[in-house]
Amino acid sequence: MLDKIAGIEARYDEIEKELSEAASNYQRVAELSKERSDLQPLVDKARAYRAALQRQAEAKELAYGKDAELAELAELELAELDEQVPKLELELKSMLLPSDPRDKRNVIVEIRAGAGGDEAGIFAADLYRMYTRFAERQGWKQELLSTNPTGVGGYKEVTFMLKGKGAFSRLKFESGVHRVQRVPATEAQGRIHTSTATVAVLAEVDEVEIKIPETDIKMDVYRSQGAGGQNVQKNSTAVRITHLPTGIVVQCQDERSQLQNRLRALAILRARLYEIEEEKRRSEQEAARRSQVGTGERSEKIRTYNYPQSRVSDHRVGFTSHNLPALMDGDLDELFDELATQDEADRLAAAGM
Repeated sequence: MLDKIAGIEARYDEIEKELSEAASNYQRVAELSKERSDLQPLVDKARAYRAALQRQAEAKELAYGKDAELAELAELELAELDEQVPKLELELKSMLLPSDPRDKRNVIVEIRAGAGGDEAGIFAADLYRMYTRFAERQGWKQELLSTNPTGVGGYKEVTFMLKGKGAFSRLKFESGVHRVQRVPATEAQGRIHTSTATVAVLAEVDEVEIKIPETDIKMDVYRSQGAGGQNVQKNSTAVRITHLPTGIVVQCQDERSQLQNRLRALAILRARLYEIEEEKRRSEQEAARRSQVGTGERSEKIRTYNYPQSRVSDHRVGFTSHNLPALMDGDLDELFDELATQDEADRLAAAGM
């Protein structure tokens, strides 16, 4: 790690020297200034770490010296430094980890009802509300992209976008199967049922990043349908886009115009194609690690929501909360922090740090 830090500090010093010599080259100055700005927090942390190591070594020497008064003072300082140095080291290691290029993007979330019939659809709607309430707490903007309602207050499928600082980084560990255990409102005998819903989390992608040739897509138009399957519009405004090379199908019908539905469908398609490319890239770089916590497979049950016990359990990090109503109302920060901490620990271990 120290060799890596030394290389970064050397580059920082080079930039400082270049900046003093390139004052008249405004474009070069802008490039160097940005690079220096990116490196500054890491260099500051590295220098604080080196200084703490130096002070720790000096305090150890004084603690074992012949001067009793100095030794006592050194031991007090050493106790502080023995706590400070490992903390600085961990912070530095975290900063040395490569960042996820998707973290600063907006996020597209797809929720689909799984096993459990109408109850699964109602649970999908509950998850949709949970995430949108979380977004409200963060001050993010929300945009509903596509829905397929069940007619009993649930969704067969709902797709939406959350726009705000760090949106993808906070939601990216939610991909997988979510399981609910509760007594459905329609259950006369009071029996507990188990239902599931799947969540997929995608990063928003700009059109310039993923170009989709018109020859690669097939677009069908049809009339928008309501919860009972009846046509709710006279004109064919709903859009179904099939990506021929991959077979991915995206549907949008919630907007009033065919053009708006087409644009939204293409946005979802770009996000899915980008995720495929990202997964391929990560698999090549880290054969032992997937993009999602755990195995990342959709069949993995990542979390259980037990209503009779008011308990939420995340099976990947051992997180348990007995305040289910608060979590379902979007109070997810503690859970998301634990998932991020575990992910960082996994990446540090994979990097041999």
